[in-house]
Amino acid sequence: MKNKKLKVAIVYNEAAPELYQKSAESEISTGSFVPYFEVEELTPMEEFDYIAKKLKRVGINAYTLNIMDNVQLMLNNFKKNKPHVIFNFVELYKDEPQYEMNVVGLYELLGIPYTGAHSMALANCQSKIFVKRLLRSKGIKTPNFFIVEKEKNRYHHKLNFPLMVKPVMEDASVGIENESIVIDNKQMKERINYILKYFYQPALVEEYIDGRELNVAVLGDKKPRALPISEIDFSRMPENLYNIVSYQAKWNPNHESYHKTIPKCPARLPKKVEAKAKKIALASFKIMGCRDYARIDMRLSKNNELFVLEVNPNPDLTDGAGFMRSAGVAGLSYAQALKKIALLAWERRVNGK
Repeated sequence: MKNKKLKVAIVYNEAAPELYQKSAESEISTGSFVPYFEVEELTPMEEFDYIAKKLKRVGINAYTLNIMDNVQLMLNNFKKNKPHVIFNFVELYKDEPQYEMNVVGLYELLGIPYTGAHSMALANCQSKIFVKRLLRSKGIKTPNFFIVEKEKNRYHHKLNFPLMVKPVMEDASVGIENESIVIDNKQMKERINYILKYFYQPALVEEYIDGRELNVAVLGDKKPRALPISEIDFSRMPENLYNIVSYQAKWNPNHESYHKTIPKCPARLPKKVEAKAKKIALASFKIMGCRDYARIDMRLSKNNELFVLEVNPNPDLTDGAGFMRSAGVAGLSYAQALKKIALLAWERRVNGK
C-alpha cells in the first residue's frame, strides 16, 4: 500500500475478561520438582495487546478487538474502523468451538481478508476422524483407530495396547490427560465412557505410538515452506507420567508435566527423516486446506516410521512457543513472522483471491 499503513484488526473472543484479573499475591507452586520454564502469566488481553505492539513496530497499524460473544459489536467496529486485514484469533463463540468456522464465514461474507485457514478448512480439521480418514486416503500414516459414539458393555477392536482415548472434536489437547493412555480393555472402557459422558461427543481410540514427538511448522499460502522442526523432549518425564503432551503439559504451570515436556528446536534428526517429515507436513497442510500458518504434530516410532497425530490450522502464536519457536530458528523475529502472516492475507485481496 503506497503512502498508507496497512490497518490490521486483531480479533479475538473473551466473553468474560474480568475473570483474568490477577491477584498481586498469586504465586505458582510447583511442589517438589524444579521448574524448567520461567512462567510469565499474561492474560489473553495482554497477549493480544503485545501482538499489536509488535506489529506497530514493523509498520503496521494494528489494534485489538475483543468481540465478547457479540457479532454486532464486531460488525459495528469493522464499519467504523474499516480494517484492511483481520488477524483472526477467534477460537470459539458462545463457548462452542464448532462456531469458530461461522465467525470466519462472516469475514468471508464481508469481503475482508483474514489470516489463517478458511472456514471449511477449520471445520474439516476440527474433526479428528475426518483428518485421519482424508490423510490416510492420500497415503499419509496416522495411528490405527476406531470411533465410539454410544456407550456399550464391551468395545470390540483389533488394536494393540497401549491405546490413547480422546474426544473427536476438541483441540489444544482438551480431554488429553495421563489417564487417556490405557493398557487394557477395562481402562479403555472407563475412559471411553468418561469422554462420552463429559464431552458430549464420540471418543477416538487410537494406538499409542511410542517414540519421539515432532512439531512441524508450515508458513505460507500458495508456496508454503516447512520451518525447522521442533521436538518435545520427554527425557525428564517421571515414570508415573506417560510421554504425551497432555492438557496439563500445555496449559497448567502447576503441573509437573508442564515443566518436563521440554521443547527443542531444531530437532536433531537424520537428514532423511527430517526431509520426509517436512514433506509429510507440507502434504498434510495442502490436503487439509490450510493457509498462512499451521503446525503438524507427528510421532516418529522406534523403527523410524512417521505418523501424523494432528493438523493444527491457526496454531498458538505466543512469543517463544510452538510455531514461533520454529520461526525464530528460521531467522524470523516475532514481529517479522506476525507481519509475514498479515501480509499473506493482504496479498490474497490484492490478487483477487
